[in-house]
This record gives sequence, C-alpha cells and structure tokens, in this order.
Amino acid sequence: MQRRQFLKSAVVTGTGLVILPSGTLRGAGAPSNKLNIALIGTWGRSHAYHGSLADENVVALCDVDENHLASAAEKFPHAKKYVDWRECLEQQDLDAVMVATPDHTHAFISSWALNRDLHVYCEKPLANCVAEARLLRAKYLKKKHKLATQVGMQRHAIPNFNRVRELIKDGVIGELRNVRAWGNRQLRRPGYLPAQGRPPKHLNYDLWLGPSPYHPYNPGYFSGGPGMNCLQWNMYWDFGSGQVGDMGSHTMDLAWNAIDAKLPTSAKGEGDPFNPEVTPVELETSFEHPANDWRPAVRVYWYQGGAMPTPPKRFIDLNKIGHGAMFKGTEGFLVADFNSRLILPLGKNGDMTYYKPRPKEKLIPALGNFIKEWTKACKGDLKTSCDFEYSGNMIEQLLLGLVAYRVGETLEYDGKNGCVTNNSAANELLSNTYRPGWTLEG
Repeated sequence: MQRRQFLKSAVVTGTGLVILPSGTLRGAGAPSNKLNIALIGTWGRSHAYHGSLADENVVALCDVDENHLASAAEKFPHAKKYVDWRECLEQQDLDAVMVATPDHTHAFISSWALNRDLHVYCEKPLANCVAEARLLRAKYLKKKHKLATQVGMQRHAIPNFNRVRELIKDGVIGELRNVRAWGNRQLRRPGYLPAQGRPPKHLNYDLWLGPSPYHPYNPGYFSGGPGMNCLQWNMYWDFGSGQVGDMGSHTMDLAWNAIDAKLPTSAKGEGDPFNPEVTPVELETSFEHPANDWRPAVRVYWYQGGAMPTPPKRFIDLNKIGHGAMFKGTEGFLVADFNSRLILPLGKNGDMTYYKPRPKEKLIPALGNFIKEWTKACKGDLKTSCDFEYSGNMIEQLLLGLVAYRVGETLEYDGKNGCVTNNSAANELLSNTYRPGWTLEG
C-alpha cells in the first residue's frame, strides 16, 4: 500500500498502537506511521508547531522570506525548501499541510491542499470573506470521510471552554436568550502604508502579496516580532479583516462552543465611519440564530475596539476583561474570559435550586494538545474540535457582520444559498477580487 493510503486506513487503538490492514502491529511512533507535513509559513505562529511535531516528519518548508526559510531549515534540515506555496503543494510525498501565512492567503492554500487530498491545519482566520469560508466548508464536507482539518484557534483547548459549555447547556442561567462576545484591542491606521524603499533580496514581496491587489512595498508591513507581525497588516481590507478575524476568531469561539449555532438568518453592524482601506476599530455587530434542539432562537453579538455590552450590574466592570463573553438567560448571567467564569443569578429564583450540576464522570474530557488532536485525527477518526465546518460557520458569521457594517443596513441572510435577500450591494461584498493569475481552485 502507498503510505498515504495506509495512514488513512490504519486504526489507532486505545493503547497507542496502530493495526495495519495486514494485521501486523507497530508502535505509534514507527517511521511508517508518521505524517509527512509541509509547513507553509515558517515564522511567527509556525514556531508554536515545532514541539508538537516532534513525532512527525516535516518534509517541506515554504516561506516568502528566505531568511525565515533558512532558519526553519536548521530545525528541519532534511525538508525540501520552497518560496512559492503552489510549488510546495506539488511535492508528491505530502500527507498534510500546516498554514501559517498572512490571512489573505489562508483560503487559497487550504483550498489547493484539499484539492490534493491533504489534511489541513490552517491558522485563524480561516477565510478573508464570506465566499472563501463557504468554499472551504463545502470542500471539507465533501471529504470529511478521509481528511482532517483544524483551524488554529488553540485557546479552544483551555478547560474553561468545556466548563462554560456544560454550564450553559445544563441550565445554570436558565433558558438562553443571547450571548455577547468582545475584544478591546485598538490599532488605528489612516490607510495603506506609502511606498518606501525596495524589498530586501531575501523577501519575495510579490509572493507575499499573492492574490491581494498590488500595494507598494513598505518595511512597516514586516515589523513586529514573531507571532505579532500580523498586527502590522491585518487591519487592511486587502490583507485581513482586522480584529474580526484576529481575536474575534478566538473570543467568539468561547461563545460559539457553547451555543451549537450554524449560520445566522440576519446580520446588523455599526461602528467607525467606513474607510475603504482600513477595517473599523470600533465595531458592534449582531446576528439572529434560529432555535435548535435544546435552546430557543438567540441573538449573538460581537463588540470590538471600545464598543462594549452593558454590564449585568453596575458594579461589574466588563472593561476589565480584555476579551470575554457574556451569556444571558432567564435566570441570570454567565460572564467568562478564556480561563475563568462568573455566574450571576438574578430574580426570585436566584437560589439556584433549579440547577443540577452534572456529575464529575460526565464532564467533557480535556482536549489536550490542540495540534496533536489534529495529527492524531489525520491518522485515525478524523475528528477535531475546530474543523472547517465548525470554524467556517463561525467566521462566515463574523465576516457577514463586516458586510452589514459596510452597507449600513440590517441584512436578511439565506445561509443555505449564501446570499443576502434584501440588499444587492451586500451580495457584491460577500466575495473578494483577486489579482490576475491567482485562483482559489488550483
């Protein structure tokens, strides 16, 4: 059997051993059981992968910055090196791809990788517009029987995410009414940076721009340390979606994990005056979600850049929670950040006798290492916590909120067909325009 076929058909047992189709038994760390992985983007967030990939084979490295590429090659000396991810994906022995590039290339690389039947781990945000999110979700759903996907929303592994979900589903605040998530980061920019100097020889600037419309080089786009450089460019429309895609992907996940929502039926947004070059800093968006099998219809809110929900009591200062979520129910509130939560009962039933906590043996098991959840899924049951369906639905909602903000009108949304039914101008904003020669379907 070809090794990729083996990895897809092998069964991982509870003892950490792999049973080959022929019946022979090998340890889970045997060379033939390791994934052949390409790291596309070798700096910044990619550094966080290295420890978790110690048991796998990194066989390809790709980066538009040849200095970053050379540095990664010191860690993975046997990997082949590329500056163009399109060439990297043609390497024949790949099983999986990890994407840690600028936001405006996430959907492109992920789409091409899925087209080649490769498992994909993609940093957040999964997409830069509604159409990209829908494309990736649809591709994944067609191949979920053989491919594992994960979006880099690694805070999902914090145990508090499970505790919040259990409390909301078990009725600690009664019947859920709405949920509000927020982030307080404020990075203001007047517009795209002006032309300044020429790209250094080690930087393939045109490849960095990729499908984005052309903008002249400025070293400011490349300042900032590893893992934080995104704050130099992700607020520009052609390169990112600002805090909607950045911390919004993490913080909305805290709410999303608890409410079992899919796609909204409406979206509304307001914030800073529209700037055609820079995404808004201050923004408030809201979405209606239909009822499901355990809760009624709910409204979901996102706030950023100074916009904040009203606290449940005057003595509670939500501004002291930099990134958080607040759930309102018929019996009270639950306020949470990534690591902790606060329950505030209200009304005549504030004694909480209506709430029965689940026994310890029924608590949601710890997720463990977020990246290893994906590598294990690639070899076994294919299940991950933040796959392209779960994460695709969440980012589609948030990006739809940016469209509602831009047109200044409450949008009625047909999630099945991916269209706004009451505003033709909004439909034009659901997709992006790419430079000639770049396609999502490669």
